Amino acid sequence: MHTEILILAWGAVLLLVHIFAAAHFKTRQYGTQWNVGARDEALPPLEPIAGRLVRAQANFAETFPIAIVALLGVVLAGRTSDLTALGGWIWLGARVLYLPVYWAGIKGLRTAIFMVSLAGLVMVLWPLLVP
Repeated sequence: MHTEILILAWGAVLLLVHIFAAAHFKTRQYGTQWNVGARDEALPPLEPIAGRLVRAQANFAETFPIAIVALLGVVLAGRTSDLTALGGWIWLGARVLYLPVYWAGIKGLRTAIFMVSLAGLVMVLWPLLVP
């Protein structure tokens, strides 16, 4: 199996972690009945930690499709290399760090980690963009 596919699988696990972390804190705030209900009612704003986890989840969900295209793309195109694997691991590692840093509300570090994750994605995408 290609390393890039393994990275994608771990990325999917990380998406689940994001989903359940955000849902846990939203349920703590709004209650179990809200969680199992239709969620039609107007709700007060999320508390800071729940809000951060929801935004972290949204950020990951926005960027995960790019990772899927890049990582799957290099496999399908036969353009995998040590560089694409390294870029994938950099992306995944940065995304793993992003969640607790955002959870803790560390502004500058969160942005720096996000930029590192983008650099990892560029490393993976590059062989698909350059003939």
